[in-house]
Amino acid sequence: MKKILITGCNGQLGRALNQIYNSECLINTDVTEGEGRKALDITDVDAVLKMVREEQPDVIINCAAHTAVELCESQEDLAYRINAIGARNLSIAAAQVDAKLIQVSTDYVFDGNGTRPYTEFDEPCSDSVYGKTKLEGERFVKEFAPKHFILRTAWLYGDGKNFLKTMLRLSETNQEVRVVNDQFGNPTSAKELARLIHFLEPGENYGTFHATCEGQCSWADFAAKIFEMAGKATKVIPISTEEYNARVKRPAYSVLDNYMLRLTTDYRMADWETALQEYMDELQ
Repeated sequence: MKKILITGCNGQLGRALNQIYNSECLINTDVTEGEGRKALDITDVDAVLKMVREEQPDVIINCAAHTAVELCESQEDLAYRINAIGARNLSIAAAQVDAKLIQVSTDYVFDGNGTRPYTEFDEPCSDSVYGKTKLEGERFVKEFAPKHFILRTAWLYGDGKNFLKTMLRLSETNQEVRVVNDQFGNPTSAKELARLIHFLEPGENYGTFHATCEGQCSWADFAAKIFEMAGKATKVIPISTEEYNARVKRPAYSVLDNYMLRLTTDYRMADWETALQEYMDELQ
């Protein structure tokens, strides 16, 4: 049976992968050991090499990341260790056992100053530590792992802490919420991303892919749709990024175009509203 090693198995995508895949073929790992998972610090190259040599996985899916955008600014070294060096260590290990490596990346590799959806052929350029460290992770994967898929996703939600859960929590005690209306992206279900990984992983169509649900919206639009589907009366008050006064610059327009999927496969990810409805139905 094919063996698939997952890092960051307790995250939103890791949990979704455990739903999509037959659990018998999965080697679940996270920073700490627990029920059904092994401890693995991806920043420790010796630990990574040891586990991969022992387990001999056919595929490694790297879901581990330092994704707290604001914290990355004050924890730059840690962000580089996890997002860049971690990807490097897994790439080296994957090459040693001839395993495929699936690296999950982000829309933050772009600065968000564009006016049309970014394709895989656009040159990345990031203004944030988070984006820069994830981009370096991509570069290490390309350098060390011959059999790799790099999947850039955005605005991910699933089983865990996310924007959607925050909005639902706020709706319990607030008649209205203020949400940024001048940042645009692709809300993406972790389950939809897991389904794409399940589709790509058996093949050899290697390279970089944008991997988001189809369509785009602002954060305010996203919040309004969440409340509508949840049957909440909470009103969304659109505000500007300047009014929100975030401590870290975030991409104003980081919409991704799944161009490589269209060019090289017949696979299409669900529209963001369709995927959101599926998630809300399961949540309720």
